[in-house]
Amino acid sequence: MNNPLLETSIKSLKRIHQGKVRDIYDIDANTMLLVSTDRLSAFDVILPTGIANKGAMLTQMANFWFDKLQNVVPNHLTGIAPASVVSDPVEKAQLVNRSVVVKKLKALPIEAIVRGYLVGSGWKEYKAKGTVCDISLPAGLQEASKLPAPLFTPSSKAAVGEHDENISLAQCAELIGVDMAEQVAKAAIALYTQAAEYALTRGIIIADTKFEFGLDENGVLHVMDEVLTPDSSRFWPAESYVVGKNPPSYDKQYVRDWLEASGWNKTPPAPALPADVASKTSEKYMEAFERLTGQPLTLE
Repeated sequence: MNNPLLETSIKSLKRIHQGKVRDIYDIDANTMLLVSTDRLSAFDVILPTGIANKGAMLTQMANFWFDKLQNVVPNHLTGIAPASVVSDPVEKAQLVNRSVVVKKLKALPIEAIVRGYLVGSGWKEYKAKGTVCDISLPAGLQEASKLPAPLFTPSSKAAVGEHDENISLAQCAELIGVDMAEQVAKAAIALYTQAAEYALTRGIIIADTKFEFGLDENGVLHVMDEVLTPDSSRFWPAESYVVGKNPPSYDKQYVRDWLEASGWNKTPPAPALPADVASKTSEKYMEAFERLTGQPLTLE
């Protein structure tokens, strides 16, 4: 198992952004390099402990979905080999299996969240008001119930360290325009629906997920950043799914459980993770990848 990569150093390119997980470098007027590190965030705080092979898993899983769903909406991939944009061997080594060259797009200022099941903040709101993001739902649903139809529930995009906030469909339309909001909702639900149907054949339920979208120079909508990974989605093993209970998920649950029990106040700095918690989290990520794709993760 590789040592976790917490930060990249590609000195031949200008780093233009560092997110919770990805380091982004400028290539030219049309393209940029996205490198997925092994950083992990929980409760919107980046942890000091990395998760081995996480960046490779995120990149390869997103690429799997981009390929499978390209019939729904264009994506940001260029097909350019990341190793071709740097020449230094040390820099090339940091890119192996964890990077992509993508189109520069004008990002829309929303997160396109699609919910297929009643869980998390949606379940809390439903118990209180019978709604999810102010969308009325039938009475009598339980925690983890499958929704009558997938819901598009957008949120605002927050800066690193801040929380995204749910917004209404009307607020979404104000931010990006009525026509674009309808286009995004339609694309997001189509992406989710096709992915969820496939995932079920692999024994995984996709309870909810979030997409990011951007526009090219011609105003054409593209899905970008990452899609349908354990970082952006709630994956449940189908064999343990029971209506009325929140099933164990293929994501950061080991980490969240340990942090909750540690007494940490959820403000920076975060505590380091014990080795067994980091290792179990890595194993869960790998298991999700292999179950969904039917392939082992490429590490060399």
